[in-house]
Amino acid sequence: MEDFIIRVENLSKTFEDGIPVLSDVNINIRKNEFVTLLGPSGCGKTTLLRILGGFEEQTAGDVYFENILVKGIPPYKRKLNTVFQKYALFPHMNVSENIAFGLNIKKIDKAIIQQKVTEMLQLVNLQGFEARKVNSLSGGQQQRVAIARALVNEPEVLLLDEPLGALDLKLRKGMQIELKKIQKKLGITFILVTHDQEEALTMSDTVIVFKGGKIQQIGSPADIYNEPENAFVADFIGESNILEGVMIRDYLVKFDDIEFECVDAGFGNNVAVDVVIRPEDFRIFVDDTGRLAGNVVGVTFRGVHYEMEIESGDRVFVAHSTKMFPVGASVSLDLEPEDIHIMCKEGQNEY
Repeated sequence: MEDFIIRVENLSKTFEDGIPVLSDVNINIRKNEFVTLLGPSGCGKTTLLRILGGFEEQTAGDVYFENILVKGIPPYKRKLNTVFQKYALFPHMNVSENIAFGLNIKKIDKAIIQQKVTEMLQLVNLQGFEARKVNSLSGGQQQRVAIARALVNEPEVLLLDEPLGALDLKLRKGMQIELKKIQKKLGITFILVTHDQEEALTMSDTVIVFKGGKIQQIGSPADIYNEPENAFVADFIGESNILEGVMIRDYLVKFDDIEFECVDAGFGNNVAVDVVIRPEDFRIFVDDTGRLAGNVVGVTFRGVHYEMEIESGDRVFVAHSTKMFPVGASVSLDLEPEDIHIMCKEGQNEY
């Protein structure tokens, strides 16, 4: 059996009102892996993080840390630390004192504490801020202090509960890169909770998508984006055109009365399926080169590309291109086989 640092087996959580928050969750997390728990508000991802951290007890199932059952073990005795969205820094302490707090509780030698605090300040690029009061810092700097305070205790796992949620867009993107660098440099396991799809795809080795307390898909960012297992994942991770189609046979699907070659197999012959097409995968032509004829009915400039609504028959496709096709233009669309993704119809193959 592979050596996992955390194993979650058949875990469920029901609150006192009887509403289930997590249902039969099974997860294996490797050492040195950056894992993101992704999903909309109320899907159970934060509850799972709190159970891993020891702040909540599950209703059923087990959590193992390095093959040791951790049920009943309090947070301070687990080899992990948590960074919350609200950083919970001590306003009466300066930066160094905040970072050193956990080490002082353990009564570690002062010289060792100073050395570790200096190392953490360098790691999070806050050299020279040692004596600053945390209330004088920006949101991004406070977040770095919270991360340093969590990491100075040398946990084997760092839990991150939407730590970038309070930051503005530019700072959040910068901190995504910084967190990934820190994780790789330290070589420890990070488990991040977020509802931000771009954040999950940017930072993670593995993404776990939740909906209604159940896992919908586990995979690499590329797998989650390119090969969604159901309509929810396809729609939640980026934009998608989701169509009803028929799998004629392996590697051949039909939708809008046109047969398209694809790269999927194993669905059977003449089986109803869902077809996923990402907007950026359409090839757009100003003549009838493409097999899907249409007219542009809407154009929105998105900065790096134009988003166009293209009416074709009874359907409106969303397509992205760096070239703008004006409203009213007659165009045609086409697809390469690898740009067509096939899924079982919703409910036929539940995760």
